Amino acid sequence: MPKFLIQATYTPEGTKGLLEEGASGRRAAVDQVVTALGGTVEAMYFAFGEDDAILILDFPDSVSMAAVSLKVKASGALRTRATVLLTLDEIDEAARRQVAFRAPGA
Repeated sequence: MPKFLIQATYTPEGTKGLLEEGASGRRAAVDQVVTALGGTVEAMYFAFGEDDAILILDFPDSVSMAAVSLKVKASGALRTRATVLLTLDEIDEAARRQVAFRAPGA
């Protein structure tokens, strides 16, 4: 199952919602949306600094992750960045594949 690192920053409106619901309320909302699309929440942490929340999510496919991302971003409550996480085996497989590439100007 593809794994994703999500880095999220609350907008002022989203922060108001977090203050009303608390961290456990937001975790429950995340669990609900992720599991509804066949995914799981591996980890969810709150932070301060550039990012307000860090999550590691598993989804059955990238389209499910994209669907969640679109819905969350459309709410205006969060700005998010998603990074696909690859296993060691996936990188080993990628390293074995032949790729025809020519660097610019070469």
